[in-house]
Amino acid sequence: MLVGTLKAEYAVRPLGTNVDRPRFSWIATAPGYGATQTAYQLRVGSWDSGKVTSSQCFGIEYDGPALTPRTRYSWSVRLWDGSDQETEWASEEWFETGLLDEGFGGAEWIGGETSGAPLLRRAFSVDGSVRRARLYASGLGYADLRINGQAVTDAVLDPGFTDYGRTVLYVTHDVTALLQTGDNAVGAELGRGFFGMNTPNVWRWHQAPWTAEPRLIARLVIEYDDGRVAEVVSDPSWRITGGPTVTDSLYTGETYDARRALPGWDTAGFDDSAWSPVLVVDAPAGRLRAQEHEPIRVIETVDPVALDEVRPGVWIADFGRTTAGWARLRVSAPAGTTISLTYGETVADGNVVAVNGHVEGDRIQRDEYIAAGSGVEEWEPRFSYKGFRYVQISGARPDVQLRVVNSDVRSVTAFASSEPAYEQFERAMRRTVLSNLHGIPTDTPFYEKNGWTGDAQVGAPTMLATLDLARFFTKWLGDIRDSQAESGQLPVIIPTNGWGFAELAPATEWPTVYPILLHEMHRTYADERLLREHWDSLTRYLAWELDRVEDGLSVSVLGDWLPPGYSDGPAPEDRRLTGTAYLYRAVLAAAEIGDLIGKPHDYRKAAAELEDGLNRTFLDRSVGVYRSADDPDYRQTSNAVPLAFGIVPEELAERVAANLAADVEARGFHLNTGCLGVGVLLPVLTAYGYGDAATKVALQRSYPSWGYWFDLGADTMWEMWEADSRSRNHYFQGTVVQWILENVVGLRNAGVGWERIIVRPDARGETASASIRTSTIRGQVTVQWRRVSRVFSVEVHVPVGVTAVVHVPSESMADVAAVPQSLAGEATYEDGYTIYTVGAGIWNFTSRTA
Repeated sequence: MLVGTLKAEYAVRPLGTNVDRPRFSWIATAPGYGATQTAYQLRVGSWDSGKVTSSQCFGIEYDGPALTPRTRYSWSVRLWDGSDQETEWASEEWFETGLLDEGFGGAEWIGGETSGAPLLRRAFSVDGSVRRARLYASGLGYADLRINGQAVTDAVLDPGFTDYGRTVLYVTHDVTALLQTGDNAVGAELGRGFFGMNTPNVWRWHQAPWTAEPRLIARLVIEYDDGRVAEVVSDPSWRITGGPTVTDSLYTGETYDARRALPGWDTAGFDDSAWSPVLVVDAPAGRLRAQEHEPIRVIETVDPVALDEVRPGVWIADFGRTTAGWARLRVSAPAGTTISLTYGETVADGNVVAVNGHVEGDRIQRDEYIAAGSGVEEWEPRFSYKGFRYVQISGARPDVQLRVVNSDVRSVTAFASSEPAYEQFERAMRRTVLSNLHGIPTDTPFYEKNGWTGDAQVGAPTMLATLDLARFFTKWLGDIRDSQAESGQLPVIIPTNGWGFAELAPATEWPTVYPILLHEMHRTYADERLLREHWDSLTRYLAWELDRVEDGLSVSVLGDWLPPGYSDGPAPEDRRLTGTAYLYRAVLAAAEIGDLIGKPHDYRKAAAELEDGLNRTFLDRSVGVYRSADDPDYRQTSNAVPLAFGIVPEELAERVAANLAADVEARGFHLNTGCLGVGVLLPVLTAYGYGDAATKVALQRSYPSWGYWFDLGADTMWEMWEADSRSRNHYFQGTVVQWILENVVGLRNAGVGWERIIVRPDARGETASASIRTSTIRGQVTVQWRRVSRVFSVEVHVPVGVTAVVHVPSESMADVAAVPQSLAGEATYEDGYTIYTVGAGIWNFTSRTA
């Protein structure tokens, strides 16, 4: 057995953690079959856990002496296997603490009124050999930090967006290599972000309680080889001026006047005597905390696939993909020339479409670069990102490149299939999700950039199946807690400035993401600490929801948002049906959480009352159909959701499912679901034996369907089923991918932290092969199957610590061979599948009668 992939707080070598009892994880690997970890020994600095009898390989809490601020700790682990053989110690890793309770010391928040994005700087001296230097800083809304003319990080749009009245994030930077003996300078250019938004918009971000001019707090700690420690902190000794970024807005873009540029402003020899002294300004109300989720980065640079002059002096660049980020330009033009870059997802009548009725004014997603006339000039935005495929350019013809920008989360899954549509859908969903990860999970990178809770609610299982979101969602769950009102209510967007408590609310299906996401995080990462930290806020929220239940029903104003034919908003049916169903699901999730962490609750009683209210009001027992008085026709969501959540009385479940399948067939195998129903329709059909119907819906090419979008040229998931969908980068209708991974490939996480998996490809129709490789907290799981005529073969890689229940399609057990047969154990047979339960190893199963 070998041990590797060591992480602290879900990260490799985290720099600046504020967690006082970090948790450690590792992955054990071993050849052969049935390997297990039976014990571990952990060393962290001077602390030694001793040999601990346990199979646990994650969430192991540090239990040594109190950690010291600003300190690097080395750590390692060794394991024992089932034969009591010990491994070698793993290669040492490290984590480094942030400021902890020490805080920013003498640093103050500084800023001042300027004519453009403020530039702040401070000169200082280094008088010896530097062992280590760290810059701890928070610039609101965003900070581009520099030392001696160099960027201190490759992160952008940093620090992350929060409710600044509750939480402000600071970032730790290792700047040792940037310092030089003698004169030095530290500088920052500050952008507005959501902190200093001044673009009027319907969500009132420009009137948030925290709204203020950009400001900075910084603490540079320099440790010399001779033991001395020196500090440079933000204080009145800094200087400030307005920089070349004249305006910046997340909605309208940026204007950069290169004639105002100050070359060398961030270097030691620059003369800042004409600059003004900074002002000491009020600190934001939020508590300063270390940023521990992944930063936003430029992920990829892409050349345009076409750059056409659509009329004299106007060009449109097509980057061949819909994404989020910005354009980088390279141009040579006379001084004062304004090069305009307008970003959009579509083109109409020879213009890129950049219209946003939610934001005041006609400037939407437009950058402007005013040339200095100094030869070849290069520029890219710093303080805004856009959703787009096309860029319309006027003023001069520059060379442009696409800069793909999103939170730098790790992909954990690779998928392939003989069915091209499935591969197309998976790629599109992955790109769509990434386009909406910018410190928070957003709905669209073009229009809103808001953290709509309902989108994350329906998308979370697919998102967690394809990306490592342990740190990202941990951060956003903190945003949820920060956004809670005194009453316990949660808004429909998070973070919020107060918008979303009354507007488009109450909408039960949206903020019930709170217990559901906590439950999903535990299922994926076995994170119990997260459950304990959020229990009090969670119970306050559910008390608010349950207090407004009337006659066993929860009122909701949004419901199954944007089904076919209803592109103006909610579905036509009574929204109390889905509202009540989602609250039922939420309280059951809370009941499981309470049981797990030993907290008393009465949530199962509440769930029973909600189940009774929903069935009493909406279930027609005589025909086995859920419907409301408002229905214009049969509503698939109204029936699929109760089936998916286990609300349908057992004796009626088969009949309700048969009616659902009959409606799907009567519509020519089309769906009529919005964002709530789309993710459960195909899994429910498959679970009740209608996998062929589910496959026909998935592979449908006419409206409404995913294939319809892609035949129109889509490369991402759209907001609406209609051809004129407003947003072309919206993941909440793309959850068909969850069904593809769990039912077509057949891999399902059936236990806490992937301790148990089910392999059951029960939607194989029209597909000759499929495979998935996914990295879990216990190691890599692989499933790959192939069918030739009636011969079906499947290979399953099971990591140490995982049990796999493999369902092999067959007419009888005698038709299935296992390799190695001698270690596979006894099989069982049920519903057309021969079932093996196996431990770690690489297993092959072949059926002659699939």
